Amino acid sequence: MARVTAVSSEKAYSFSKRNRTGITLLAGLGVQGDVHAGETIRHQFRMRYEPRLPNLRQVHLIHEELFDELAAKGFTVTPGQLGENVSTRGIDLLGLPTGALLRLGEEAVVEVTGLRNPCAKINDFRRGLLQEVFELDAATGEFVFKCGIMGVVRRSGAVHPGDTVHVELPPGPHTPLERV
Repeated sequence: MARVTAVSSEKAYSFSKRNRTGITLLAGLGVQGDVHAGETIRHQFRMRYEPRLPNLRQVHLIHEELFDELAAKGFTVTPGQLGENVSTRGIDLLGLPTGALLRLGEEAVVEVTGLRNPCAKINDFRRGLLQEVFELDAATGEFVFKCGIMGVVRRSGAVHPGDTVHVELPPGPHTPLERV
């Protein structure tokens, strides 16, 4: 069964976010008290040239299985350190289609909008880590971005470590995730 393993937020811009005992998701805004919450773009770089665009990156989710993969390559990464708000285990986040709904805990619902586009700051956090969160798909020749997914809050609610994650797929045909 898919579960939330950690929740994180931060009031000020920083690469990593502090783990919390719980977070509150606010419909149309994101994580209460988090620097990236808002109706319009809150990404520090993108705000400079696209400040009025809708915020499709209100919540960042990452699969803890990535941390296991990175540990096997000599990198120690724990929840919140890559800037995510929600860490999960037991769900293929990267395989979800655009528009999938994630029911986190009893009330909160997040709509998946796309893939996190990892930036060079990852190498500032751990040298050489950026190349490990990309993978070249031999079949398509396309890059696979492994650093989690982004979403918008559709229904408010509290989220805690240990909460279940349920997926509701949109009607087909499904659209694969792209960077947002």
